[in-house]
Amino acid sequence: MVEAKRTPLYEEHLSAKAKLIDFGGWEMPVQYAGVIDEHHAVRTKAGLFDVSHMGEVDVRGEEALAFVQMLITNDAGKLEDGKILYSPMCYPNGGIVDDLLVYRYDPQHFFLVVNASNTDKDYAWMLEQAKNFKVVVENVSDKYAQLALQGPLSESILQRITKVNLAQIKYYSFTHGQIDGVECLISRTGYTGEDGFEIYFSPEYGRQLWRKILEAGASDGVQPIGLGARDTLRFEARLPLYGNELGAEITPLEAGLGIFVKLDKAEFIGKEVLQAQKEQGVPRKLVGLEMIERGIARSHYPLQKDGQEIGFVTSGSFSPTLNKNIALGLIRAELAVQGEILDVMIRGKAVKAKIIPSLFYKRG
Repeated sequence: MVEAKRTPLYEEHLSAKAKLIDFGGWEMPVQYAGVIDEHHAVRTKAGLFDVSHMGEVDVRGEEALAFVQMLITNDAGKLEDGKILYSPMCYPNGGIVDDLLVYRYDPQHFFLVVNASNTDKDYAWMLEQAKNFKVVVENVSDKYAQLALQGPLSESILQRITKVNLAQIKYYSFTHGQIDGVECLISRTGYTGEDGFEIYFSPEYGRQLWRKILEAGASDGVQPIGLGARDTLRFEARLPLYGNELGAEITPLEAGLGIFVKLDKAEFIGKEVLQAQKEQGVPRKLVGLEMIERGIARSHYPLQKDGQEIGFVTSGSFSPTLNKNIALGLIRAELAVQGEILDVMIRGKAVKAKIIPSLFYKRG
């Protein structure tokens, strides 16, 4: 049995009486005060996440830009220094290896942030593709811990312990500076649908920064947030999760990520298949669902129409913000019609759901 990995904040989670679970080979907090309470804290105030399990890959060299362009579906050529790009990364068949954030320092230096459970697989894939480019690709995950402070009060709380002018960091931009005397990469990004920051730093300072941020935000009700609320928050904002909305058998176009697929740029892995799919129409579409009968649609439950299986649930849960049971489902494209009634098969029983717009929550 492989021993689960732990972040530098493991002892802090224990002292906060977090409930811990295995997540992609990591022992991580799923909740502290409770998922719904934590969810509302992020939507209304601010919450602090330990996301030190995420993977980081450094790309350097004279052909770094060309390499990144080949690797991802989005257009890194339009990315300015100090800016960040979200993109799927595809196999030649158009299926998704992973989705990632691309940080651009300059045309010869990029910093890629990948999903925790995919880090080793992604790194191996990148090394294989790098053979044709003058680049050095390095897995630097062990050199970084990461915290995410998310919610409408994030900026005011973090500003109390840094001299960096956080208001000048625009959405999907990053800078370097000290927080409580610790050198950090600070980016205005997140995975909750709220404003916030993701902070990267040397793992030895993990407990110091965790405690300092909670202390700085104590008067505003900031609290630690587990993976349970992280999932309901990202789900309401229609932010995809690898293994649910994304996977090796799902293309970015099927997952509704066409805006991040730039077919007008030069060659990239999977372009030919995605171009054909765009021209011919996708066979499946991701749709929003609202349960109209009692029940919660869980990930991978079958979806049926008139007794015929037409797809499956990718994510589903009770929505604390909307106070109703909702889901996302990948179904046959011709049936993806607003107002259509489908059956969610919950333990063999058909439970009715209605197709609704899939962006369940948008701040402001």
